Amino acid sequence: MRSILIAAVVGLLTAMLAAYFLTAPARQGRTATLASPDNAVSGITNATEAWPICSTMAAMVETPDWAALDPDFAAGKRAIGAGDWDGAIKALTNAALRDDRNADIQNYLGYAYRRLRQFDPAMQHYQRALTFNPRHRSAHEHLGEAHLARGDLAKAKEHLAALEQICLVPCDEYDDLKRAIAEYNKLANR
Repeated sequence: MRSILIAAVVGLLTAMLAAYFLTAPARQGRTATLASPDNAVSGITNATEAWPICSTMAAMVETPDWAALDPDFAAGKRAIGAGDWDGAIKALTNAALRDDRNADIQNYLGYAYRRLRQFDPAMQHYQRALTFNPRHRSAHEHLGEAHLARGDLAKAKEHLAALEQICLVPCDEYDDLKRAIAEYNKLANR
């Protein structure tokens, strides 16, 4: 009886992993360039602009269930998909007024501010997202990337460790932050 139960659990886990890998979006190529090889810190900070911020944000497209969402939240997500950071901040700020404990809204606000290189408000929104949902994978990833952009490798590694605990199976957020840290280390060691 025990071996049947173990076989069923192993089969279920195998099926879940197979489904994950068969349906996962293709990974984007990762490249980074230094702006000035003479200034390592400046080069690392500027090179972070070349990093894909995360693969999960790259897929910001409308889906049929958006009709049920707050119109400002939907507009903010569309603006992020279009790279309109100011428009995203405006729409998502309005959505946050109606839903002031939504970790996703806070994460998207942080993302938009970070893309504008306004790190203080970005980090505040990421922290707020993690206050509302300590297991929010994207907020951990984005906050880790923001720490890298500011040159704080230790803090970025803390968020990578948190993602390692949160992601029970491979997840894009962990992979993206791990890749960003590796790229940061490669640039720092030049």
